[in-house]
Amino acid sequence: MKSLMSRLSRFARKEDGTVLLEGVMMLPLLLWTCFGLFVFWDAHRSINTVQKASYTISDIISRRQAAVTPTYLNGLNGVMNYLLDREQTSKMRVTSIVRSGVNNRFEVQWSYSPGSAMVPWTTSTLQTVQSRIPTMTNGDTVILLETAVDYDVNFDVGFEGMTIRQFIITRPRMAPQIGFTN
Repeated sequence: MKSLMSRLSRFARKEDGTVLLEGVMMLPLLLWTCFGLFVFWDAHRSINTVQKASYTISDIISRRQAAVTPTYLNGLNGVMNYLLDREQTSKMRVTSIVRSGVNNRFEVQWSYSPGSAMVPWTTSTLQTVQSRIPTMTNGDTVILLETAVDYDVNFDVGFEGMTIRQFIITRPRMAPQIGFTN
C-alpha cells in the first residue's frame, strides 16, 4: 500500500506535459477567438463602407440641378456597387418627398429603384416611416436614399450574415427640388 501511495504522490507532483495539455485544451478557444474577431472587424468595416458609399450617392443626387432619369439612377447604382469594393451588390431606392401643408403629411413626388430591387414608395406607404423623416416646413422637399447590402460572414463562428441598411435624408443643395424624367 505504501508503494502505491508513493507512486501516486510522485505522479501528482510531476509537471511534465502540462504545457502540452493546456495548449491542446486552449487552442480551439484561441482559434475561435481569432476568427471571431476577424469576422467582427470585417462586419464593422463593411457597415462603414456601405454607410460612406450611401452618403456619397446621396450627396451626388442632392447636388443635381437637372431632373434625374432612370438611366442616371441606374448609373449611380453602378457607382455604389463600385464603391463597395467587393463582390457585394446593393439595392437602392431614391424618393423625393415634399411636406404638404394642405394635407398635413409627407407626400411622394417620385420614387425609383434601379432594377426594381425595392418597391417604390407611395404617399400612403411612406406614412409608415414618417417618424424617421425630420421635421420640415410646408413645401420643403428632401431626397430619401435607401440602400440594402447583404453581408455574408467568411468563417462560421456563430455569427450569421445580415443585411446592412441605410436610410439617408438629404435636402437638395442647388435647386429647390430634384425632378424626375422617365
